Amino acid sequence: MHYSPLDLQDKEILKALQENAKLTVQELCSRIDLTRTPTFQRVKRLEREGVIKGYSAVIDKKKAGFGLLVFCNVTLKEHALPLLQKFRLDIGEIKEVVECHHLTGHYDYLLRVVVPDMQAYNTFLLEKLASIENIGNVQSSFVVSTLVEEQPVPFL
Repeated sequence: MHYSPLDLQDKEILKALQENAKLTVQELCSRIDLTRTPTFQRVKRLEREGVIKGYSAVIDKKKAGFGLLVFCNVTLKEHALPLLQKFRLDIGEIKEVVECHHLTGHYDYLLRVVVPDMQAYNTFLLEKLASIENIGNVQSSFVVSTLVEEQPVPFL
């Protein structure tokens, strides 16, 4: 797929939508100094090209009942393509895993896991993560406090 380079107005649209995804086209127009039709067309192009992947609400996890944030470093036993593909499918089915990153270095994957409490994490670990074949090792780190979270992409 062809991606158009981002110009200053595209970046201004993206910055504004990162701050508030509920902005109307008219509100965007006033922020980027364009008329309605070109602004609307730019937003649609950014969506079509996948620069804007979707719109969502930012949830306070603790207030929503997910008070424990855990980072899990996962090492696989083997790295054969079918086993890697199976791991990716299996990990994508576990709702507690809100992010999964394939890494270089000592570990193969980094998971960000949200659960209500330690008991729920224990259940997640024993009944879900441990059921995935080919996992060799899991190293869990429990978050004590968060200093920076879900920052917008820093368009300059």
